[in-house]
Amino acid sequence: MTWDPDKEDTTIYKVVVNHEEQYSIWPEYKDNPLGWTEVGKMGPKAECLAYIKEIWTDMRPLSLRRKMEELARNPAPLRPPEPTRPKEIGLVEKLCEGRHPVEVGLRPERTVKGLKEAIDRNYVHIKFTGTKGGTELGFRLDAESCNFSGADFEQGSGTVHLEGGLTLDYVKVRCVAEIDLGSLQGTGQLVRAEA
Repeated sequence: MTWDPDKEDTTIYKVVVNHEEQYSIWPEYKDNPLGWTEVGKMGPKAECLAYIKEIWTDMRPLSLRRKMEELARNPAPLRPPEPTRPKEIGLVEKLCEGRHPVEVGLRPERTVKGLKEAIDRNYVHIKFTGTKGGTELGFRLDAESCNFSGADFEQGSGTVHLEGGLTLDYVKVRCVAEIDLGSLQGTGQLVRAEA
């Protein structure tokens, strides 16, 4: 027997309900499906569906309705807000705030001669000693911004002003340092490069 969509459905249906108070229709001549019981309404399909539409006004399963009603009567206590931790300042921001202790980063040993050779190569390393573990940054010198007029490299005295650009944590910055040749230490900071 094949189904013909143009043929009128003459089946008599019964309205059934399950334990969750969900409604459906079922052919009257068949045994109820497991877990479903009759509500006492029978008739053509359209009439049974109209009846269901009228009485089944809340589509939520019974267990969900009960749970939601219970929560409405006894709302869960509000949890105290999580303590907010101060936002960690990134390395770039930290090194851009004020002056920091620095030293010249040279290997195998720190000497004025080694610093002069690095300057002549136009590339120096400066170590920010106040950061956790020390942050050593290498950068190409910007000759126009550097100043060596107060330095006596032969005697290892005076100061040098070093400056150059680099990228740290994906941020373009300039490293600016004042170094005393006697100790190869001084102060320095980062400055965000202008876009």
